[in-house]
Amino acid sequence: MRIFARTAFKSRPLVCRCAPLLAPQSPCRTMTVTAESGAVGARLAERNGGKTELKILMLHGYTQSGPLFHAKTRSVEKLLIKTLAPSSLLPILIYPTGPNRLLPKDIPGYQAPADGQDDDGWQPDSWAWFRRDDATGTYRCFDEGMATIAGAIRDAGGVDGVCGFSQGAAVTGAVVAAMESDRPLPDGAAGDWARGLREANGRRPLRFAVSYSGFFGSVDMLKWCYDPKIKTPTLHYIGSLDTIVDESRSRGLIDRCEDPMVVVHPGGHHVPISKEWVMPLAGFIRQHAPEAQPNAAL
Repeated sequence: MRIFARTAFKSRPLVCRCAPLLAPQSPCRTMTVTAESGAVGARLAERNGGKTELKILMLHGYTQSGPLFHAKTRSVEKLLIKTLAPSSLLPILIYPTGPNRLLPKDIPGYQAPADGQDDDGWQPDSWAWFRRDDATGTYRCFDEGMATIAGAIRDAGGVDGVCGFSQGAAVTGAVVAAMESDRPLPDGAAGDWARGLREANGRRPLRFAVSYSGFFGSVDMLKWCYDPKIKTPTLHYIGSLDTIVDESRSRGLIDRCEDPMVVVHPGGHHVPISKEWVMPLAGFIRQHAPEAQPNAAL
C-alpha cells in the first residue's frame, strides 16, 4: 500500500510503503461517442489536437447532484487538464445525477419549520444513488442507481475510470468491482445491474478508480464485490478531520482493494481541490491511462 500523508513540517505529500491498513436525472457534460474503432480514435485525437481522450465518470455524494458536484470540482478538472496536457491526455469528466430524489426530511441536519407547517412541497436539488433501509440493512433503489450509471457510460461511448465522493465513492467500489471481467457475477436478477454496467462499457474493465471519503457497502447483496479483493488500481483520499465518514469506514474499503494508494489530507468531508492534493490524482491517472507517456515534471 502506498500512502501519502501531510505532516506539520511538510507542505508536500510524502510517499511510503507500509503494511495494509487495518480495519429525474440530469447528466452533465456526457460524451456521445458511439464507436471505438481505430479510425474513430484517430479522428478524435485529431479533433483534440492529437490528445487522447480519457473519460472519467464522476459520481456525486448523498444530497448532491451531477451539476453541483461539477461546480465543486471544477478546479480539479482544470488542474487535471493542464497537468495531463504534456502527456497528450485530455480528461473528459462526466457528471450524471442519481435517480433518487430526496425530500427535505431526508437531508441530514434538516429541521422542520418552527411554525409546524409541512414543507414537503419544497423540492431541493438533492439526489442519491441508493437509500439505506436501517430496519433491514439493505440498499433500496440500488438497481435504479446502477441503471442510471450504465446509461451515462453508454451515452459516453464507454469510460476509462470512475471517481466518486462519499456515497458516490461507495458506489465507485461496487462499479469497478462489477466491471472486472474475471469476477463472477451473481446469477439471475441479483447480477443484472452488474451485467448492465459491463454491456454499457463494451465489456471493457475500468483502468482505475478514485474514492474520496469512501466506504464499502456492508450489505449481503454486495459481498461478492469485495471477495476476492478489487484488483483494479485504486486511489483513496481520506480527510483526517472527516466527521461524516470516519477513517475506519474508509479503511474498510481500502482493505478490500489490492495494493491501494492512499492520500490523507488535513481536511474534512470534501474533495480537496488545491494543487498539492490534485497532483497525486493526476499522477495516478496518468500512470494508468491508455498510451500515457512518462513525464518527469509531474
